[in-house]
Amino acid sequence: MSRFAPEPPCQHGTPPRIGILLINLGTPEAPTAQAVRGYLREFLSDPAVVEIPRPLWWLILHGYVLRVRPGQSADRYARVWMSDGSPLKAHTQRQTTLLRGYIGERIKHPLVIDYAMRYGKPSIADKVRELKAQNCDRLLLVPLFPQYSASTTGTALSAVFGTLSRMRNMPAVRTVRHFHDHAGYVNALAQNVRDYWAKNGRPDRLIMSFHGLPRATLDKGDPYHCECQKSGRLLAEALSLKPEQHHIAFQSRFGRAEWLKPYTAELLAQLGRQKVGRVDVICPGFVSDCLETLEEIAIEGKTIFIQSGGREFNFIPCLNERDDWIQALTDIVLKHLLGWTIGPSPEELENSRLRAMAMGAKS
Repeated sequence: MSRFAPEPPCQHGTPPRIGILLINLGTPEAPTAQAVRGYLREFLSDPAVVEIPRPLWWLILHGYVLRVRPGQSADRYARVWMSDGSPLKAHTQRQTTLLRGYIGERIKHPLVIDYAMRYGKPSIADKVRELKAQNCDRLLLVPLFPQYSASTTGTALSAVFGTLSRMRNMPAVRTVRHFHDHAGYVNALAQNVRDYWAKNGRPDRLIMSFHGLPRATLDKGDPYHCECQKSGRLLAEALSLKPEQHHIAFQSRFGRAEWLKPYTAELLAQLGRQKVGRVDVICPGFVSDCLETLEEIAIEGKTIFIQSGGREFNFIPCLNERDDWIQALTDIVLKHLLGWTIGPSPEELENSRLRAMAMGAKS
């Protein structure tokens, strides 16, 4: 039995395309315990996400986590679920549609732009195979994680490479590693904050909350913490904030091990006890609102701050479908397409088809 998957039919003379695949983390298909359990099983079984010895983690995952967390998480998802489904999936779909239009205005090369989820649906394997079937001989992979981490960008790319390794005729591949300091991304974040403040006034403190990782990942060489710090510094500079006016913190801690500090929840409680009047929170590590922003920060974070003595709490939405963000994403994509967007002429394609037919090809 061949280790390679069957190749799609070859159509000589058909223009080769460039496939652009946006990749996000993933989401359950519904806010139910059953759907969440399947999603968490796939997510938490990834050794790039949980770096605990497999036999021990298998016992913890199946003996406790998948018994307790699905029901709890389903309730949290239900609080933020939208009429068109998961917030993360809905925003990713819209970003993909907008990117098609923005790219189409800039270049006329035949492209296929789509999205996939590292965990859940649509899967990376399915979308890579679809792009290949649409005659994409070049792939640009765009993980939608501004800051690189082995547990986000790294595992997304690994999933793509795993699918490609089973292809006999593998396409050329380029990747967007990160964009934590891309000027367009930083400017979009800053303008997002300015727009919010123009309508709602300014806070006493701005918290930039990033997804957390175990502290050990930094010691092992993961660049995530450093890239979060740089993103936060650049955003503060763009907003002309003084050091005492902003904080960088990390959310979503899981388990008992030490994670990157300071913890967002503890910082919010501390500022509340200090009677800081108003706190605004933005999540620069997410380009789409999701459970971690809409529920963990906007709902749980607000409760922590107010109950600790704070007066006013505001969550500033993610970039989502902002025009300046989609423009920045377009610029990122176009930069990585340099040298790829000049294809064969119609005459060259026709000559190729005729040569193939003369040699016995059927079409």
